[in-house]
Amino acid sequence: MRIEDYALVGDMQSAALVGLDGSVDWLCLPRFDSPACFARLLGDESNGFWRLAPAGVDRPVRRAYAENTLVLETVWQTATGAVKVIDFMPPRHASPDMVRIVEGLSGTVDMETEIRIRFDYGRIVPWVRRRDGHLHAIGGPDSVWIHSGVPLRGGDFRHRAAFTVSAGERVPFVFTWHPSHRPQPEPIDPLEQLAETTRMWEEWVSRCRYTGRWPEAVVRSLITLKALTYEPTGGIVAAATTSLPENLGGVRNWDYRFCWLRDAAMTLDALTSSGYIEEAGAWRTWLLRAIAGRPEDLQVLYGVAGERRLPELELDWLRGYEDSRPVRIGNGAAGQLQLDIYGEVVDALYQARKQGMPPDDHAWAMIRKVMEFLEANWDRPDEGLWEVRGPRRHFVHSKVMAWVAADRMVRVVEELRRTGPVERWKALRDRIHAEVCEKGFDPARGTFTQSYGSRELDAALLQIPIVGFLPPDDPRVVGTVEAIERELMVDGLVLRYPLSEDNAVDGLPGGEGAFLACSFWLAQALAMIGRRDDAVALFERLLALTNDVGLLSEEYDPMLARQLGNFPQAFSHIHLIRTALALE
Repeated sequence: MRIEDYALVGDMQSAALVGLDGSVDWLCLPRFDSPACFARLLGDESNGFWRLAPAGVDRPVRRAYAENTLVLETVWQTATGAVKVIDFMPPRHASPDMVRIVEGLSGTVDMETEIRIRFDYGRIVPWVRRRDGHLHAIGGPDSVWIHSGVPLRGGDFRHRAAFTVSAGERVPFVFTWHPSHRPQPEPIDPLEQLAETTRMWEEWVSRCRYTGRWPEAVVRSLITLKALTYEPTGGIVAAATTSLPENLGGVRNWDYRFCWLRDAAMTLDALTSSGYIEEAGAWRTWLLRAIAGRPEDLQVLYGVAGERRLPELELDWLRGYEDSRPVRIGNGAAGQLQLDIYGEVVDALYQARKQGMPPDDHAWAMIRKVMEFLEANWDRPDEGLWEVRGPRRHFVHSKVMAWVAADRMVRVVEELRRTGPVERWKALRDRIHAEVCEKGFDPARGTFTQSYGSRELDAALLQIPIVGFLPPDDPRVVGTVEAIERELMVDGLVLRYPLSEDNAVDGLPGGEGAFLACSFWLAQALAMIGRRDDAVALFERLLALTNDVGLLSEEYDPMLARQLGNFPQAFSHIHLIRTALALE
């Protein structure tokens, strides 16, 4: 199936992807970054899946989330009747649960289910036995209980059932994970948990302050961001998956099941701007734990509990999504220098305070220490926003965001009554601004460039007016926006930067799709320079790229007309929300 054929369900600690064919092809337990027990998404049937659908039917007639929830409802029609399959993960109790309920709508429908449990990303075939009428699978540290409303028959390292559902009937299935050394967890009541899960999401959405023109897209994006939050710590993962390719058959396959400071800071801004201050406080607490220590040891990304060692490994037994190898877990970018993250973090905390997040003396003291490191290191080359694997450069966007850090520190002192060396920060702000305008601007072409001395463009330059580095009517801003629109757009969508043999900026072979966040940035920038109609048209075209349940991956291939990259991608939904707010 295509990436956009999947829908997300989750419990704010982990998540599953459910395909249009009724198959759960990806599920990591007990955390987002745990080994998968269903990994067909990155391999084949032998790597684990769980299909539940009418016999002989490949596609449903429709599916949607129950309004304002993360409860997925898929309706199937056959010659003899109709059924609805309800998929969800209830709020975590003692153990994580995945619940699937078949509900008869009319007539009778012959149903089939097949489940293949495979631990450790499809590598371990567990030992399965029947206990008290239920299935118990165990392999190494992992253990699963399956409570089924119909008998499951084993054979050939899989379990199957065929059954009939009549109108008004409900047949539940519950998949429960727990550590193999622990006793069997208490079973849950699936119907009670359905009601509880629905109430929880409806209550959360009721706090949303957005009242603009695109409520359906904005609310669905907010729910998605909340679903990507690791509730025990407040950390926010970039996506629920690893190694979904940025180019089919290529090597640009990365693990996004971790907490990038940049992505999380921007998620924080999207949530606080929509009325979710409590989440801001939880993320700030996570941040303080994660970065505690020497400022020079601050990382680009962390594990959901603040882990720092995230070694990058390749899983050679998985063939990759549509043969896109290698499949990677862990992420080597954790050791990179990316100077832009300082600006994003400081700006997010500043904006959250403006939105009503209470002050915290410990947070201010730590951010001041981090700022001292930036003051001494802002002029170094780095790997930049795009985490290049080629040589470090003086990326203009990185310098602009260092300016943002200094600017927001000044504003915190002047507007929010904090104490700090404001004159020193003002001088730093002015020094960075002058250098960027001198070394990062090409006067012959009338545009800022990707890095000092280069001629290439970079979609990240669209942030210049958005963050307030220069006013939107500055000719240098207008020239940059128009140059990006002219040179980086492909079929109406924006590439991150030009990829060619003479511009091996990222050190990787092959191409990629259009990075969706970049097109959202262009929509914001177009509105700021006075082209509001063009901005709205681009934004609505981007909304049309969401799948049938409102989700976006990282990139889009306009030639193949399909989504690419990890899914669902927080970065895409963040900028959907921010663009909607900017266009109101």
